Amino acid sequence: MHSKNDLKRQINEVWRLSLPAILTQITTIAMQYIDSAMVGNLGANASAAIGLVSTSTWLLSGMIYAVSAGFSVQVAHEIGAENDMGARNVVKHGLWAALVVSGLTCLIGVLLSNPLPVWLGGEEALHRDASLYFLVFALTMPFMQLNALTSSYLQCCGDMVTPSVLNAIMCVLDVAFNAVFIPMYGVLGAGIGTGLACTVISLVMAYCCCIRNPRLRLRREEKTRMDKEILRKAVRIGLPVAVQEIVMCAANVVATMIIAPLGAVAIAANSFAVTAESLCYMPGYGIGSAATTLVGRSIGAGDEKEAKRFGNICTVMGMAFMTVTGLVMMAICPLVFRMLTPDTAVQALAVKVLRIELLAEPLFAASIVAAGALRGTGDTLVPSLMNLGSIWIVRIGLALLLVGPLGLTGMWIAMAVELCVRGLLMLYRQKTSKYYKVSNKTAENA
Repeated sequence: MHSKNDLKRQINEVWRLSLPAILTQITTIAMQYIDSAMVGNLGANASAAIGLVSTSTWLLSGMIYAVSAGFSVQVAHEIGAENDMGARNVVKHGLWAALVVSGLTCLIGVLLSNPLPVWLGGEEALHRDASLYFLVFALTMPFMQLNALTSSYLQCCGDMVTPSVLNAIMCVLDVAFNAVFIPMYGVLGAGIGTGLACTVISLVMAYCCCIRNPRLRLRREEKTRMDKEILRKAVRIGLPVAVQEIVMCAANVVATMIIAPLGAVAIAANSFAVTAESLCYMPGYGIGSAATTLVGRSIGAGDEKEAKRFGNICTVMGMAFMTVTGLVMMAICPLVFRMLTPDTAVQALAVKVLRIELLAEPLFAASIVAAGALRGTGDTLVPSLMNLGSIWIVRIGLALLLVGPLGLTGMWIAMAVELCVRGLLMLYRQKTSKYYKVSNKTAENA
């Protein structure tokens, strides 16, 4: 039995780590709002150009996410076991792997940037802007990877404040760079501004992780040899995440192809609705990051009951927060869209579809936070398969049936139903996962 004091301590610990992570998410979302608002003033076609390739940028970002997950979870386990040297060894392996993966991803993105808008079925008027925006995004990939990886390392070490502060500064830089480049280059300028902001902050983040942090800073006297076990664990944890992100984002690309024939207004409304809705799931991803850290450190310390308890607390807290943010967005979304775009047709359609999806926020929260907790245990394969089945069978299947008669509304109905299914699947996995038992072996090894 857990005492009330234990529960209070755990809730306070979840909140202590979640708050900076939520603030990090706020700054990330703020950057999306800034880009959308600045580009929105250029007209529906400019917004549609970014919206056309947005799912493809998520596809490349999935590789960043997978590399970060594969190594940062191991850092959390080593920190939980009080093995700082082991954590630093994982940090080094992760940096080398990130360099290779992000380099290859960057090359692929550059090669695809020109034909991509054509493949996605966008109108010819959108091709040039969409292609240039995606090209700049691809060129920034190595810095995005460095930022994501070192930020995850710091969070798993318990330092949630530094990533939050730096990402807030990145938001300010994004505004400044966009103000300079968007009037000069339009949609391309938005990509340049965001890319430069990310590049600057990624270098500072790497400095804070690898030089300044007392537990993770790299030491010359510690010679590192390639450890196949670290790479094997990274692949075991990260590969299912990578496959999940790639296949899920591929599903989003297919969804974009389904939406594209509906015209520029539908594409722009879809893009703005996605941007606005991101404010609602910001607490979920923040608490999910805290869940990965707390569960991972508890697993490393050999305390399976503590790990499971943290996972449950985080999941419930995430569902509560996202329910509130969903209700707030339900009320204020007309005002939000008026800030993002002057086009009244886009505003009306975006409000209509977003309010449908907001009904699914509580279970969407469960899918985000429970997945974060499971990732802290190293359980990524089955959750990934659950997510893949949900998005491809439920979302794409329903979209194919509903978009024809209902237009963009049909796509968002399909999305809302799928998010509910995904949330229920993650709650079931959180309850039944055997990976929380792995800590017994960890305790014996320690």
